[in-house]
Amino acid sequence: MTSSPRTFADLTTIRVGGAPRELHEATTPEQLVETSLDVWASNEPWLLLGGGSNTIVADEGFDGTVILISTRGISETSTSYIVPEGCAASGPDAPTSHAGSIIIRVQAGEPWDAVVSFAVTHGLAGIEALSGIPGSTGATPVQNIGAYGQEVADVIVSVEFLDYLTGEVESIPAAELGFAYRDSIFKRGRLGVVLSVDFALTPSWRSDAVSDATALSLPIAYPQLADALGVAVGDRAELSRVREAVLALRASKGMLLDPSDTDTIGVGSFFVNPIVTESFARTLPADAPRYPVAAPIAQRVTPLDGSSPMLFPGLEGPALVKLSAAWLIEAAGVKKGFGVPGSGAAISSKHTLAITNRGGATSDDIAGLAHYVQALVQSHFGLILRPEPNLIGLEI
Repeated sequence: MTSSPRTFADLTTIRVGGAPRELHEATTPEQLVETSLDVWASNEPWLLLGGGSNTIVADEGFDGTVILISTRGISETSTSYIVPEGCAASGPDAPTSHAGSIIIRVQAGEPWDAVVSFAVTHGLAGIEALSGIPGSTGATPVQNIGAYGQEVADVIVSVEFLDYLTGEVESIPAAELGFAYRDSIFKRGRLGVVLSVDFALTPSWRSDAVSDATALSLPIAYPQLADALGVAVGDRAELSRVREAVLALRASKGMLLDPSDTDTIGVGSFFVNPIVTESFARTLPADAPRYPVAAPIAQRVTPLDGSSPMLFPGLEGPALVKLSAAWLIEAAGVKKGFGVPGSGAAISSKHTLAITNRGGATSDDIAGLAHYVQALVQSHFGLILRPEPNLIGLEI
């Protein structure tokens, strides 16, 4: 446990924000539990921080304690799968399977893309389309991260969780995590710390006469990714090719972190794609992208006034449609590369859904540009976009 004078500009991918009053870094699961309990016992304000890829903090900093989660490790919880000889994944470090899938346990501070790389290298399908997403593994169930037709909700088995109210460590099964689009119970008031996450991945080695073994992805579910791979939606492709294609797509949109490219100095997608009722979607221009949504047990629907999303329990209720926030932004008149004169913040030149730090931006610069985008979309379409990142000391 160490104290540090680092600022949030040092600790987050958007590179803005002042310093916390205190910062304690935990590098082992035991240290993370001990640090969290000690900080909570002080009754002082606290904040969890992992990879810093989805957090924006005010220029004034944070008048409280930051718990920096730096735990590492990927381990297996099953023991019977054997990788064919000659595969890159053979040898003593090759993973093992359980009941047709391989369960891996990942510590909360492990960088997420390292987990995807591990899975692809070891011929495990299920998260290959989530390549290149920044941040730490502990944040993945909180946000229910997703991209190119996959979500972590599809593969999470359980979460090891230190509960703020009880001070106890418990295992929460996926069925109790309340997953919905970019949502979970952790975003709806369940306080505590994710210590580790268990994922069930699919062994996908296929032996044939041409090669010793080929690892295949799950069926490709996203048209843009299928096009990039030259396959049809529903087909499978080599895991390594899928990962390479996803990384290339993300890089083309400025969504792959690159210190030399200011288009990537941000938090990725800044606004959530709104989920609205079908009747509201019909009020939009005919060319507005619409994606029908099958309502899960707790589906968040974006109210038009920007207030907290509503929940529709069960499968009853209005037909729902997901809109494209990027399309709404561009159609409202905000173009790629747009920036307010004198501000260090700008819309990415590659993707209108990203707000970036062009150099020397302040948190107020980021918030001001986000407000401007929101105002234009609201005036054109009567809908307030919700920010996706966690905002500390800021209101957007």
